[in-house]
Amino acid sequence: MPGIAAYSTLHAAGADNLASWQAISTGRTGLKRNALPWCSLPTWIGEVLPVNDLCLPAELEAWDCRTHRLAWLALRCADLQRATGRLVGRYGASRIGVILGTSTAGIRSTEIAYEHWHAHGQWPAGFDYRRTHSLDALCRFSAGLLGLQGPMLTISTACSSSAKVFVMAQRWIDSGLIDAALVGGVDSLCLSTLQGFNALQLLSSEICRPFDAARSGISIGEAAGFVLLDREPAAINLLGGGESSDAWHMSTPHPQGLGAQAAMRQALQAARLGPADIGYLNAHGTATLANDRAEAAATRAVFGPDAVPISSTKGVTGHTLGAAGVTEAIVVIQTLEQQRLPPSTNLREVEPALGLDVILEPRRAGLQHAMSNSFGFGGTNCSLVFGRAR
Repeated sequence: MPGIAAYSTLHAAGADNLASWQAISTGRTGLKRNALPWCSLPTWIGEVLPVNDLCLPAELEAWDCRTHRLAWLALRCADLQRATGRLVGRYGASRIGVILGTSTAGIRSTEIAYEHWHAHGQWPAGFDYRRTHSLDALCRFSAGLLGLQGPMLTISTACSSSAKVFVMAQRWIDSGLIDAALVGGVDSLCLSTLQGFNALQLLSSEICRPFDAARSGISIGEAAGFVLLDREPAAINLLGGGESSDAWHMSTPHPQGLGAQAAMRQALQAARLGPADIGYLNAHGTATLANDRAEAAATRAVFGPDAVPISSTKGVTGHTLGAAGVTEAIVVIQTLEQQRLPPSTNLREVEPALGLDVILEPRRAGLQHAMSNSFGFGGTNCSLVFGRAR
């Protein structure tokens, strides 16, 4: 039962932990109409504006890309750095693992490099794929910043990437491989995902409205999030996680959410809890027709109709893809800390057939346990359960 030693979150609606919680808990969206100079799609996005003009320190210049700028901002969190220093002093740097998730890594840097190649017939000077785009670059960059020397792993399973990192870290800690782990994920806005989701006809021209009767698709965002897990319990703990792979379709979930059901049931079993023990569910809730209906069917099957308060916070952050798992896990951690349930932002009218207790306004709650869902392409599903110490 790893304890939450510290965390740091960063997205379009909040530049730090406090600002994030203020936006999430009140339902204040960070989404805006797309005005990116390098993408003309008529959609809404969750852009982290400080990233655009950020310059990394000179010694990190070779690592510069949009993804690492996001990571650098989040890793500067004083609480996270202090807690990391304490654990390094207690266990040693080689006993702290680094497990991070991403879907596209630093692909925006390669998109820019290709644009230069097409215009000039050569790669831009200083382009370093190994340090900016490769999947392992995020782990090496983050570990270097914090002085961590334990085993490292990058997980890339689309939108469940940075939820699965928690399960892997718990396995490593339980096996004795490590004593603590930095887990998290980062994804940035890029043409590949914006154009890709648009080609799949999943990108909405309106602001996303998870669970709304008139929802029309996703709004893509960018984010960075990190959680420091300690083998010793804390005030908030990771109680367990469940994973499944239903492989129903490349981009569409099983209509009854069979894989989602399996992940949620496994998470409950790992946490040694029953459905009635969960006081809040942070849904994957992307605002596509198929995803929300499948997740609703899975939720009803596991918990019963209207049995658990549920909301999607993607109306605040946008769908942050490979960073969604950790972004929403941190929402659940903050919900347990603050004893306040966040609403589903932008929602006008809940689709009646979903049969869910969707949170429309912030609620006070006596909350002991909560769950977070993250479901990726191809049915790579992950559910996490967190709980307060008794």
